[in-house]
Amino acid sequence: MGYANPGQTSHGIHLRQFSRAFIFAESLSSKRTVFVSLDACWSPGAVKRLVVQILKNKFGDLYTERNIAVSGTHTHGGSGGFSQYLLFDLTALGFNQQNFGALVDGTLQSIINAHENLQPADIFMNSGELLDSNINRSPTAYLNNPAEERSKYKYDVDKEMVVLKFVNQTGHGIGMISWFAVHGTSMNNTNKMLTSDNKGYASLLFEQQFNPGALPGKGTFVAAFAQSNLGDVSPNTKGPHCLDTGLPCDAITSTCNGKNELCVAFGPGKDMFESTQIIANNQYQKALELYNSAQIKITGPVDFRHSYINMTQQVVPLANGTKVQTCKPAMGYSFAAGTTDGPGAFDFKQGSNSSNPFWNLVRDLIKEPTENQKRCHFPKPILLDTGEISLPYLWHPQIVDNQILRIGQFVIIAVPGEFTTMSGRRMRDNVYLALTSQGFPADTKTVIAGLANEYADYIATYEEYQQQRYEAASTIFGPHTLEAYLQTFRTLAIQMAQGQPSPPGPTPPNQLDKQISLLPGVIFDSAPSGTQFGSVVKDAESTYTAGSTVTVTFVSANPRNDLRTGDTFLTVEYKENGDNWVVVYADANWETRFKWVQTSLILGHSQAEIMWEIPKDQIPGVYRIRHFGTSKSIIGSKTPFVGQTKEFTVVNSNNPYLYQIIQM
Repeated sequence: MGYANPGQTSHGIHLRQFSRAFIFAESLSSKRTVFVSLDACWSPGAVKRLVVQILKNKFGDLYTERNIAVSGTHTHGGSGGFSQYLLFDLTALGFNQQNFGALVDGTLQSIINAHENLQPADIFMNSGELLDSNINRSPTAYLNNPAEERSKYKYDVDKEMVVLKFVNQTGHGIGMISWFAVHGTSMNNTNKMLTSDNKGYASLLFEQQFNPGALPGKGTFVAAFAQSNLGDVSPNTKGPHCLDTGLPCDAITSTCNGKNELCVAFGPGKDMFESTQIIANNQYQKALELYNSAQIKITGPVDFRHSYINMTQQVVPLANGTKVQTCKPAMGYSFAAGTTDGPGAFDFKQGSNSSNPFWNLVRDLIKEPTENQKRCHFPKPILLDTGEISLPYLWHPQIVDNQILRIGQFVIIAVPGEFTTMSGRRMRDNVYLALTSQGFPADTKTVIAGLANEYADYIATYEEYQQQRYEAASTIFGPHTLEAYLQTFRTLAIQMAQGQPSPPGPTPPNQLDKQISLLPGVIFDSAPSGTQFGSVVKDAESTYTAGSTVTVTFVSANPRNDLRTGDTFLTVEYKENGDNWVVVYADANWETRFKWVQTSLILGHSQAEIMWEIPKDQIPGVYRIRHFGTSKSIIGSKTPFVGQTKEFTVVNSNNPYLYQIIQM
């Protein structure tokens, strides 16, 4: 989910998706706030509300939709089909109950884990500048913002990373949250393996540092690299170039010879894996530096404010005294053009302020926009009038969460979409000024937590909206969307500062019982004649040098039979002390890849290819690889299976004979 490419179906795992939860309270008897960073394209509102429902059954009113914020990291390589709104599930062949359930279970379990591990702690804050890790992918739109406003900032994207450090009463580190704005698009739309992208890998690197020897997700130290105002921010720092000529793309339309498919941004590595590694490592190294030097202690109350807002009915007064209203959702032409991180198709271009008779005809077959819609969204030419379609159910959210969490002088602004760089800057200043004007301390720090609690697409500034690049075309509530959000969050901030409650607002619809899925289930699995599930098709070699790659293949079954949540489809195991096998890598590790290939749909045959990229500093010794899966019979029964390679030796890359000498 993320690139909206129907051909980008998952065939394995590179990095697993995790949920990381943090609970804050002044005391066990006082009010609490919960911040969750979810390795997903965003946090679906229906997921959060179901999690809250289960938590209420378990803990009463301790955790509610008002004090829990769930923010997605925005990986574009996670599973899809988890939204209750039709538009977001179309390219995933509809709603996927299994993927939705996995997000619910993971989010719920992380909060329960946090609840069960509450302990007295000190919180320290730090911030600093991280360079060479993000660029603006719509710089011409950014330049349309007022020159006076732009002059206040050195860069056209936010380079600041903000870190919270958590230390227990003995001075031992127990966790960290980092906020930094960059898209989860280091892995491009040719990738067919589930991945948490640069944010997820940065988390794994940080957790490995503080949980030495622990497998991913198994250590006690929790590190979240959360998302911020990333709307126009790309990790592909080499920038967009034409695939045919290597020259820079047209700056305004992001095309090459009129074709958007040829304009793609890459970098900084030689391929998407190295690029992910570099951007993740940059974030990890900066966060570690800020963590180690954090000295600003967080003190003060824990608080929250939350309201549901119908974003189609917000009336906003402008500086000139006139009042404007937000619109029902609609997507513009440039939405179909995609971005330089993942271009669209056909003849769509970014920066389109005019429509096309052919595509208007196609659009009108679905739903012709009313004249009022056209006027409301001007200058956006409407491609999909999603807000005026309710069949088979709503295509876009209209009621969304607006939420602020307070942890002392640190304030998290949880926004339900992708704020562009300048939109995020205005929002941070907006909330800061509202709070400090009502008595909050001058050292109050505000951060944007993006894609939180629901996804209502992009939020571009009014000036950026006039350019109608991808982000503006995807600003679904019209040109004054940002102003409406600023107004709402200003109200929440003042209510918090004055100790006044915030109204609940209208209740979002529950469309889970209306969902349509066209994705067929697993029919059955079978093993080829003469084999069984787990049989080795391609075995390991006898010896490998550290720094090389092991590739083995097993007779397998469809991974959808059992997602093995909290478990693994593979292990790399090290032999120590005679015959004792120790798991050193699983399918959530960067060093492994699990690829599933269906070799015969009719016969139900499939194979699992497992790769282990042996680190250059891997301990020499004897290893094996195991594969775990579950097969489904024609009558529907499921049976777990295990396969394993022969034992093989890893030798030192500097001296391949060293291990043999030691053994002798």
